[in-house]
Amino acid sequence: MDVFRGYKHPRLAPACALTIGNFDGVHRGHQAMLALLKSEARHRSVPACVMTFEPHPRDYFAARASTPALPPARIATLRDKLSELAGCGIDQCVVLPFNSGLANQQATAFIDEVVRRGLGARYVLVGDDFRFGARRVGDYALLDNAGARLGFDVARMNSYEVHGQRVSSSAVRQALAAGDMAGAADLLGRPYSISGHVVHGRKLGRDLGFPTLNLRFSHWRPAASGIFAVHVHGLAPGPLEGVANLGIRPSLDPADVNGGRVLLETYCLDWPPALGTAGGYGKIVRVELLHRLHDELKYDDMESLTSGIEKDCANARAFFASLHVETARQTTRDRI
Repeated sequence: MDVFRGYKHPRLAPACALTIGNFDGVHRGHQAMLALLKSEARHRSVPACVMTFEPHPRDYFAARASTPALPPARIATLRDKLSELAGCGIDQCVVLPFNSGLANQQATAFIDEVVRRGLGARYVLVGDDFRFGARRVGDYALLDNAGARLGFDVARMNSYEVHGQRVSSSAVRQALAAGDMAGAADLLGRPYSISGHVVHGRKLGRDLGFPTLNLRFSHWRPAASGIFAVHVHGLAPGPLEGVANLGIRPSLDPADVNGGRVLLETYCLDWPPALGTAGGYGKIVRVELLHRLHDELKYDDMESLTSGIEKDCANARAFFASLHVETARQTTRDRI
C-alpha cells in the first residue's frame, strides 16, 4: 500500500474509489466497508483509496480548547492503523494533517478541492454517521448531491453488527477499557495488538532479573492499560509468550526516563538464547494483548515490585497453560 502525506503528490493515482474516515482500530465494520470499496474499485479499474486524518480531529479540537482529556482514547497508533489498512488490501492511503486549514474548510470546498480535483474520486463510500467540513455541516445528502452534479458515485454503508451488537470504535474502546480482551477481539476480528520499535529504557527490569522489550509512544493515550498476558511477534519464527505492562507505569523515580509517557514493557517468559541479551533492540515487534491480569499498580519498594512481577509471570504462565489444555481438548474433539 502506498501512503501519502497530503493529497498533492505526483505519485497519487489520477482517479480512485475513495472512503473517508478515522478508521481507529480498523474493526470488523471498517473491514466490511473496505471490502465493498475494493469491489467497487475493481469494477471501475481504479485503485482503492482510504483518506484518514492525523491527528484525530477530536484530538485537534481538544488541544485547541486546552482540554486534552476530552477526546476518546485511541485504539491504534498510526503505524498500526496503516498496517491493518494494508492488510485489508487497500492500494493507497492519504493521511491528511488535521489542522486549522482543514478544520475551517467549507464542506463544498472540501468536495471540490480534495475529493474531486485532488483525488479524482469516481466513487465515494462513507459510513452512516459521516460528517465533514467546517462545523461538521457536510453530510451524506450534501455529498450525494455534489456527486450527481460533479460526476462521481456516492454510497453509504449502514451499521455492521456482530452477535446483535453494533460494531464501532466506541464499542472497541469500551471493551478494552473494561479489560474484555475476548470481546475486543470479537469486534476487531483479531486479538488487540500494538507494534513499534524496541528502544532502550532504564534497564530496571534487567537489574531485577526481568529484562523487558520497551515500546515508547509519543502523544498517544491508549484505550487499554494494565498488566497483560501477551504474545510477542517478530523475534522468533513463532509467537513468544510474555507478560506486559501498558501505561504510564507508576514510577518509583520521578526522574524516570519515560517521563510519564505511555510505555509498553514486555517480559518474554522464555527468551530465545539465540537472540542474546540485546537481540531485541531496534527490531519492530507486535505485541498481542490476550488477557488482562490486573490494573497498573504502584509499588512502594523494589522488593514488592519484584514480588509483583513474579506473581504476574506465574499468572501469565497459568493463563497460557489453560490455553494449551483447551487447544489439546479441541484437537481431540476434532479427531473424534
